Amino acid sequence: MRYSAVVSTVLGLLASITTADSNLTTDQQTQQKILQSDFTPPSVFENTNVVRTINLEKGYVRETVNVLVTNIDKLAQSEYYIPFEYDVMGKIGGFDARDKKHPDGGPLETYIASPSGLSTSGGSLSSPTQYYVVQLLEPLAPKASITLSISYHVLGALTPLPAAIKQDEKQYLIYNFSAYLPSVYKTIKQKTKLKFPNADVPEYTKTTGLTSAADPEKQGSSFTYGTYDTAKVAPGSTYPVSVRYEFNRPVLVASQLERDVEVSHWGGNLATEERYWLRNDGASLANHFSRVAWSHQNFYINAGQASTSAVRELKVPLKAGSVDPYFTDDIGNVSTSRYRPNKVREASLELKPRYPIFGGWKYSFRIGWNNALSSVLRKLKTPADTYILSVPLIEGPKPQEGIQYEKLTFRVILPEGATNVQWQTYGGHGVPLLRAEQGLHKTFMDSLGRTELKLSASNVVDESRDVTVLVTYEYPFVASLRKPATIFAGLAAAFVIIHLLLSVDTRIGKKA
Repeated sequence: MRYSAVVSTVLGLLASITTADSNLTTDQQTQQKILQSDFTPPSVFENTNVVRTINLEKGYVRETVNVLVTNIDKLAQSEYYIPFEYDVMGKIGGFDARDKKHPDGGPLETYIASPSGLSTSGGSLSSPTQYYVVQLLEPLAPKASITLSISYHVLGALTPLPAAIKQDEKQYLIYNFSAYLPSVYKTIKQKTKLKFPNADVPEYTKTTGLTSAADPEKQGSSFTYGTYDTAKVAPGSTYPVSVRYEFNRPVLVASQLERDVEVSHWGGNLATEERYWLRNDGASLANHFSRVAWSHQNFYINAGQASTSAVRELKVPLKAGSVDPYFTDDIGNVSTSRYRPNKVREASLELKPRYPIFGGWKYSFRIGWNNALSSVLRKLKTPADTYILSVPLIEGPKPQEGIQYEKLTFRVILPEGATNVQWQTYGGHGVPLLRAEQGLHKTFMDSLGRTELKLSASNVVDESRDVTVLVTYEYPFVASLRKPATIFAGLAAAFVIIHLLLSVDTRIGKKA
């Protein structure tokens, strides 16, 4: 019976240190506003001058709009509307608006406004336009001006043309846009600059009647449409433009990325694992894949005399001191990888898939590594045992052509018994709209489960590597005893069961 007494004591200790709530669920939704179906933004502003930059150097589109906004109303105004068509709105990510005179003040608050009757599955409205609404820090007085710097990226907007190419052919992409900036306000002057990966742009739209000079103006790998005098052009007018340019690199898209970071106070370790579902949205192969031709092509690629639109390798920069990296796929461990450790500078994990990933091909894999917990965790000087964790929102591969993430799930798994979890993002531009949930993550030798913070986002790009997630939580010393107490209770229970089994008389005959 002494074993039973020990077990009862341990179970009592476990009950006394149980502080986690089994129903931890809090959602943080993106702020949205429903408008009337016939809503039209008030014409209270005027775009005095617009300079738009469209960057096509990566496998996705990055737009930056610098606009001088003037209040032409009789009252102070604080909301600036930016329109997007419904089919484009679902591709927008990393929306960021700042006061150009005070860029260090951080992004301005924004929200999405949609007409009533418009759902995510489509709508019956004749003009299903949605809006990003920028809220100014202070209402803009009549006749006053402010310069806004607005940036965002557009996913899935590039199309290979031709759609199928030979294994050693160059890949060309086409992008369609409007020479006029879509706006609900009258625009006085505007121009659009395009940045290409190189100067190979065989096809592009030449405008007529918009300027007296040749349009666009070409300078190396950059084009400039405008400057246009659009004071008499109605707001919302468009001028279709199409450009076709060489992009002999992969168009990488991760349909889903699941990223986990697990905090272990007892082990002093931060374990990171990322699971990718990757595909190449570039031009597909017109013929069957030839391994012989690929070997021949690789020779010239390694010599710097050729390039390819297929994925040959992915390089993952890791924090200095990272250890125990691994690279697996659906088959098992992938040995065609190399790790270059460094205790002082950035380490590098070089991944080589089992096969080159051409246009239309897919490849799913997972990578992981460990870091010292002391490099990312600090204890705050507060009465409670409060800790702050600093981790990047995204790590993983960092190719020159960039990566688009259609869906991102980022889980921070804290020690069992962690409470009062709070989080925020820091740094970077174009922070994705994140949805947060808190729950429990059950794993080996847990009593109730570890506290888990899950952040979800859509339409994310590799530029979010600069975004840091700060997580604060309370983890009292008594809660840290939960794990050893659970292990001790398990061992004690095992000994009790063994003792009881051994004490059972299994003989058939009666004792003399």
